[in-house]
Amino acid sequence: MNRILVWDLPLRLFHWLLVALVVVSVVSANIGGNAMQIHLLSGYTVLALVLFRILWGFLGSTHARFASFVRSPASALAYLKSLRRGDAGRHLGHNPAGAWSVIFMLTVLLVQAGTGLFANDDIATEGPLAKLLSKDLSDRITGIHHLNVKLLYALIAMHLAAVAFYVIGKQENLVKPMITGFKNVANGSDGDKQRPARIWLAAALLTVCAGAVSLLVKFS
Repeated sequence: MNRILVWDLPLRLFHWLLVALVVVSVVSANIGGNAMQIHLLSGYTVLALVLFRILWGFLGSTHARFASFVRSPASALAYLKSLRRGDAGRHLGHNPAGAWSVIFMLTVLLVQAGTGLFANDDIATEGPLAKLLSKDLSDRITGIHHLNVKLLYALIAMHLAAVAFYVIGKQENLVKPMITGFKNVANGSDGDKQRPARIWLAAALLTVCAGAVSLLVKFS
């Protein structure tokens, strides 16, 4: 067996920072009051990270790229059927069903952070772009923001259930590789042909995304 790097450092940092920020966003929203300022900052950071992940999906290492793991919906359904039969193969990167969960998660997070820019809490806090809209339109977008978070919770629950299923049902630990980056592959596989990550490029992309969000917030 060969031990190879599958999940690059920028992707792993994105994943765990996003986990922390979602927790911070949920807790601060439930506390309300002055904690809403933390909620806003957390939302801006989530938006910057998601924008970075989208760019990294085209410019990152092999298994960070959408082209390496996004397959047709039919492929995802076929994979789920093979799971039921118990003959699903292992995938070095995301499996076809997991790939679509990534796309859905990024989309929902983008909608959540994006609508937050225009939302208000009817008390003292509003997104930086809310003042550009009428109160009625801002309220409508706030409604989408509140509805979309329920979809986010559902996706998170499905993600955690899938991780538990692989650990218990397939004896495949998906958490450890997302910490270390490494997976074991059979000798002679394509595992030694991975496109490496360019850390300097990841840093540049993240800086651009953070700068764009900062400018949007500052000059809105």
